[in-house]
Amino acid sequence: MSRKVLLIIILTIGALLAGWAFYIEPASLKNNHERVEVSSWPRACNGRVIAVLADLHVGSPFKGLDSLRVLVEKTNAVKPDLILLPGDFVIQGVVGGYFVSPEDAAKVLADLRAPMGVFAVLGNHDWWLDAKRVKQALSQNNITVLEDKSQKISADGCDLRLVGISDFWEGPHDIEQAMSEVGVGESVVAFTHNPDIFPELPEGINLTVAGHTHGGQVYIPGVGRPIVPSKYGERYAIGHIVEDGKHLYVSSGVGTSILPVRFLVPPEVTVLEVWGE
Repeated sequence: MSRKVLLIIILTIGALLAGWAFYIEPASLKNNHERVEVSSWPRACNGRVIAVLADLHVGSPFKGLDSLRVLVEKTNAVKPDLILLPGDFVIQGVVGGYFVSPEDAAKVLADLRAPMGVFAVLGNHDWWLDAKRVKQALSQNNITVLEDKSQKISADGCDLRLVGISDFWEGPHDIEQAMSEVGVGESVVAFTHNPDIFPELPEGINLTVAGHTHGGQVYIPGVGRPIVPSKYGERYAIGHIVEDGKHLYVSSGVGTSILPVRFLVPPEVTVLEVWGE
């Protein structure tokens, strides 16, 4: 094979991969169904479905309001028992993106439905914009914001305590305050934006859900995830992590930030079906 032919092949493959990473995969949206087994999960809640919509970054390329409406439809179609929105609703800076107000985004999210409720915490991008404004927009559209607060949730005999912990980078992330109303023997689901807080969380939380990392946005087989916005590197980048008997699930999210690229880390509605081990 001549050098010229080899060069053409390399350039063609490179162009195809770039097209996929910048135009095809970021525009996609899949339902990622995961069975999560948690030894301490209450029997009455076995099989409950938690939909996680992380890092929406509405206004990032391919993720405008029309895309958000599709996401809401796909989420409602799986009939989740509980919907969690772990922050980063807005985006202020990404190549090829544009600003969408939290008010406009929240009006679309108002159509989400789940018998145990729809709940949110804020992410670092929401704090950078205006935490009070984002919180108000969500609250006015039937989305309960739990910033270092908790709420008891129930449906069909399944009783849980939902704990929202504010962002590890920008929020007060007062764990003691967030857990202050948790009763003895209650089963606890916690959710927060940034998984870096996970080592600080106390035992007794059955399952913690987070986002923020976007799964690194890029995964290179044999190499890993070159960029993960975490002081722990790839440790909490994506998926189900168990440490010291504590369970964490990190969603790869929906939108993008900085660069509008995703490679082997497609945007997703994370659908968790939780069972006791």
